[in-house]
Amino acid sequence: MSKLVGFIGTGSMGRTLVEALIRSEALRPSEILISNRTRSKAQALAESHPGIRIAESNAELVREADWVFLCIKPRDYREVLDEIGIWAGKDQMMISITSPVMIRDLEAVLPSKIAKIIPSITHAVLDGTCLFIPGSRLTLQDREELLRLLSAIGTPLEIDERHCRVASDLASCGPAFLAHFLEQLARTAGEVTGLPRETAIPLVIQMARGTARMLTEGGFSLESLQERVAVPGGITQEGLNLLEREFDPVLNRLFRLTHAKFAEDVEKVRQSLHEAESKG
Repeated sequence: MSKLVGFIGTGSMGRTLVEALIRSEALRPSEILISNRTRSKAQALAESHPGIRIAESNAELVREADWVFLCIKPRDYREVLDEIGIWAGKDQMMISITSPVMIRDLEAVLPSKIAKIIPSITHAVLDGTCLFIPGSRLTLQDREELLRLLSAIGTPLEIDERHCRVASDLASCGPAFLAHFLEQLARTAGEVTGLPRETAIPLVIQMARGTARMLTEGGFSLESLQERVAVPGGITQEGLNLLEREFDPVLNRLFRLTHAKFAEDVEKVRQSLHEAESKG
């Protein structure tokens, strides 16, 4: 790729993106410039991938990079934008990975081309879905180039920003939710029956792996897989009936909780950015 790509923030997801892009050979280390508030984290990443350069500041990174990934928490946006705003160019692409930071708010404070992506931890194995929301200033070429880059680490999916939260729950939070369910499945099996943890954990992991393959390679849908396993009047069907009665309400509360937190974060970020804009 004939661009210098910058990453502001090399925490969990920032590092995952950098390492996935290198692993997929979509980017060479020499095409990557990073900065992080805690410099030791940036140094550790650069030492793991010789060729990555560390910028002395976020402002320096923005002055040099063609594309900038903003891999920071919602509460940090105002400080970072205050630092980089005067250096951001109209031909530069800024890519936010933070769901509560809305594109229209970034376009109000930056002259750059804006996009938003919601990556997934699954990109570490070059899999999963990367949500993509284009801003109003992106050209067709910009979109194609960004989608080509994202395609190297997973499957990009363009969505409406109105659906950003719920899609993030499924694609980005989903791996943690699923891992928690599998852990609870194994733990409870042990508590009820005495099955050793060292036996239960591999069982649920291999089950999840096989199930995923059946859904992606075996021609099964979610519904047909349940129908194939659950014999009417059998043990599996009884279990599914219980889950439908008891577990569905939990999922309903889960989505309501994530959406309430999202709305709260969106408003906090918007107020912060608008305060910065009015003072600027």
